[in-house]
Amino acid sequence: MEGILVPITMFVSIALVVFAWLYFRYRARNAVQQTVQVAIEKGHELSPELLERLGQPQISGHIDLRRGVIAVSLGVAFAVFAFVLDDVEATRPMLGVAAFPFIVGIAYLALWRFASDKDA
Repeated sequence: MEGILVPITMFVSIALVVFAWLYFRYRARNAVQQTVQVAIEKGHELSPELLERLGQPQISGHIDLRRGVIAVSLGVAFAVFAFVLDDVEATRPMLGVAAFPFIVGIAYLALWRFASDKDA
């Protein structure tokens, strides 16, 4: 019975994280809509530029840098974990798992670097 609890816990945790992310995104959008509604009810004039900015999410120019650093860190953490394991047979597959976030992180860092060169 204990062997089945680990995968169940993992999938329940993933589901809870996705649910929380969707819920808080919904609440943020709902708060923006309520603010616009109150402003209209009070007779304030809202420019089309303001409404467009409120409807679009704020995207930082360093989002690729952040994602890249996090992914590379995850890859390095998995690799260190693989070397900490004493089981030689488990090290190689774990290094394969570590390679995926590491390479994705390198790609994000490259995208950030090339995008920042175009902006300059």
